[in-house]
Amino acid sequence: MKTNDAFDVSSELAIGIDIGGTNTKFGIVNHRGEISNPGSISTDQFENVEDFVNELYNDLMPAIEKAGGMEFIKGIGVGAPNGNYYTGTIEYAPNLLWKGIIPIAKLFSDRFKKPCTLTNDANAAAVGEMMYGAGRGMHDFIMITLGTGVGSGIIANGQLIYGHDGFAGELGHTIIRPGGRLHWGTGMKGSLETYASATGIAITAKELLDERINEPSLLRSIKHEDITSKNVYEAAIEGDQIAQEVFKFTGHILGEALANFVMFSSPEAIILFGGVIKAGNLLMDPVKESMEQNLLPIFQNKVKLIFSELKESDAAILGASALVWEFK
Repeated sequence: MKTNDAFDVSSELAIGIDIGGTNTKFGIVNHRGEISNPGSISTDQFENVEDFVNELYNDLMPAIEKAGGMEFIKGIGVGAPNGNYYTGTIEYAPNLLWKGIIPIAKLFSDRFKKPCTLTNDANAAAVGEMMYGAGRGMHDFIMITLGTGVGSGIIANGQLIYGHDGFAGELGHTIIRPGGRLHWGTGMKGSLETYASATGIAITAKELLDERINEPSLLRSIKHEDITSKNVYEAAIEGDQIAQEVFKFTGHILGEALANFVMFSSPEAIILFGGVIKAGNLLMDPVKESMEQNLLPIFQNKVKLIFSELKESDAAILGASALVWEFK
C-alpha cells in the first residue's frame, strides 16, 4: 500500500488508529488503501485516557484539514488489545496503563463527532487483509499474526467471527500441549503462543541449549537471557544445527495447531503475518508438512498457506481504517 504526505481528496476517508501498549499509530486512509500523514504517539505517556484522546485529536486535525476537512471523514476505526467490537470498550488490557473497562469508542466519537468502530488488533489485521491484502476476494480465511505473541482473526462467510461477547478468535491461547510450557502472562500451560511466538522461539532455543550442553552452537556466544528469535534465525542460516532444530520443532507445533484450525472452519487460506515469518522456509517447510500430516483426507492439500501482502509498517493503520468501510 502507498503512503503519502497527502493524496487527492476522496469522497470518503477513514481515520485508522492502532493502539499498542507502547506506541499508537494513526493516519487517514482512502478506499485504495493510501495513507495520508501517518504518525504515532507514545501510548504509555498518558495515564489519563482522555488526555490520550485529546492528543490524537490535536495531532490529526492538521491532516484532516489538509484532506479537505472533517466532512470528508466517514468514521474512525480503532484496533486495540482486548478491544470489544460489540461494546466499543477496551476491557482489562494488561499492557495498557488504563485499567478496567475503557469506553474508548465513545471517547473518540464524542471528541471527533464521528462514528467509531473498535475491535482487537488481530481482528483489525484480518479485516485489513480482506480489504487491502492477500485476503481480497476471499470469504473464508484465518489470519495469524506471529510476533511477540500470537494473534488471530477468523473470517467465515465473508464476516469476522466475534462470538457472543466480542472476544472470539483467540487462537494463540488455545492449548496445544496440555500441561506444557507455562505462559508468562496468562499462567496457562501449553498454549500456542508459548511455542510459536518470537518469545516462544527464544525459549525453545534456551531449552535445547540446556538439554544439549555438550553440543556446539553459535548461540552459546550470546548470554542466555539475551537470546532472541532473530539470533536463532541468524544462527540457523549459518547452518547451526540447534538453531535449525528450533525452527523444526516450532514449525511442527504450529502445523498441528493450524490443522486443528482448518478442521474447525475449513478456510480457503491461512494468512501469516509478523516478524516470525521472516524465517521463511526454515519455518514454513515444517509447518506445511506437519499441517498436512494432521489433517483428515477431506481437508488435505486444499488450504493455502500464504504470507500477508501488507507492509508491516502500514498494516496496523490499514486494518483499523478498514473497519470503517467494512462495518458502517
